Amino acid sequence: MLSGYLGAEAVGEVVLDAVTRVKAANPAAVYACDPVLGDVGRGFYVREGIPAFMRDHVVPAADIVTPNQFELEFLSGREVATQADLTVAIDVVRASGPRTVLVTSVITSDTPEGEIQMVCVSDEGAYAVSPPLLYMTVRGGGDATAAIFLAHTLTDGPRVALSRTAASMYAVLEATHAARREEMMLIGAQEAIAHPDERFAVVAL
Repeated sequence: MLSGYLGAEAVGEVVLDAVTRVKAANPAAVYACDPVLGDVGRGFYVREGIPAFMRDHVVPAADIVTPNQFELEFLSGREVATQADLTVAIDVVRASGPRTVLVTSVITSDTPEGEIQMVCVSDEGAYAVSPPLLYMTVRGGGDATAAIFLAHTLTDGPRVALSRTAASMYAVLEATHAARREEMMLIGAQEAIAHPDERFAVVAL
């Protein structure tokens, strides 16, 4: 199960009811939540009440969450300026329920210049990848990241999923950047989604 943007708390209640029903039928089912709330520089772009509802009800019910850095700060109540801050914030979110946390669009004082990080922490360990930063704006990047990460996690576990997700998303964004588009080139880069070239090193934190 995968959920993303919630337009109202009532939609969230339906999502949570579905999760409860599915897990009652299959306790091994996995629920991944992309907690869409906002972004650095833009702030919140969801309706009032959604951030608290996401933090207090939806995220604790998830097995996997995929916040960006801004969303992680809100969910954890911690400012993230360094890698150490990031680790603490992730631990706070994991303590609320989800065992696997993938943080996207990470830029701290410890991030190598010209790069942007994805960091994944699970029971398997804590890992980061640092692909080059592409200066661009796209729509749906978080949605695609969450879906690709969930798919690979189910078959290969979080560490491999991190590597493959970073590779796929970079290929998609690289193709989109080259085409000067805002809508992601998902079809054009579908081979990189199905068979990603894992070119970015996965570093244990």
